[in-house]
Amino acid sequence: MPRPRVHDLDRLLDVAEQLVADGGPERFTVRALAAASGVSNGAIYHAFGSLPVLLGRLWLRAAGDFLDLQTELVDAVHGGDREAAVEAVVAAASTPAVFADRRPAAARMLITVRRDQLLGPEVPQELAEAMFALEKRLVALLTRLSRALWDRADGTSVEVVTLCVVDLPIAVFRRVLTEPTTDGRLVIGADTRERLKAAVRAVLALPLPPRAVRSSGG
Repeated sequence: MPRPRVHDLDRLLDVAEQLVADGGPERFTVRALAAASGVSNGAIYHAFGSLPVLLGRLWLRAAGDFLDLQTELVDAVHGGDREAAVEAVVAAASTPAVFADRRPAAARMLITVRRDQLLGPEVPQELAEAMFALEKRLVALLTRLSRALWDRADGTSVEVVTLCVVDLPIAVFRRVLTEPTTDGRLVIGADTRERLKAAVRAVLALPLPPRAVRSSGG
């Protein structure tokens, strides 16, 4: 059975993305994907090998696109002063809303599917390593933002940036991203977006705790 062409694989992943966004990974099956896409079960298995690999590829595509967008939005903030550093963090925190405007199904999938749900013995090492590489890219971005803000990148400072870039957006946008939709569209209102930005700026306005002093023991 011939392997689907590259553009067909992208279309297949688009359909899979919508199915996972609508029903969650637990209800996602190759049979459901075949029915929705018109691609046979055999062709799907020939292209991906197994359902866990398909889900891993799907998550990796969405997460990679999200991180590319996040980096692009941070890079678009120019200036080397404290105000520019704050706005770069605000841009990073706002990425889920921008991503949801462009890729609503992918945004919904990423908020409900965690990477650790996808890792297992059926996932090839190459795919697992690609997932971990994305995590390293995110950590590098968080570290970069921390250095721009405070000229430090210890655990305490990076944790504050993580609160702003990861935790707050999830808390603020989760309800919209997890609500059922009738047409696949997402509407994250301007007020919600501005409140997130205000929350991030408020967190960054607080004094940063001093570096933790390691005990010499004894």
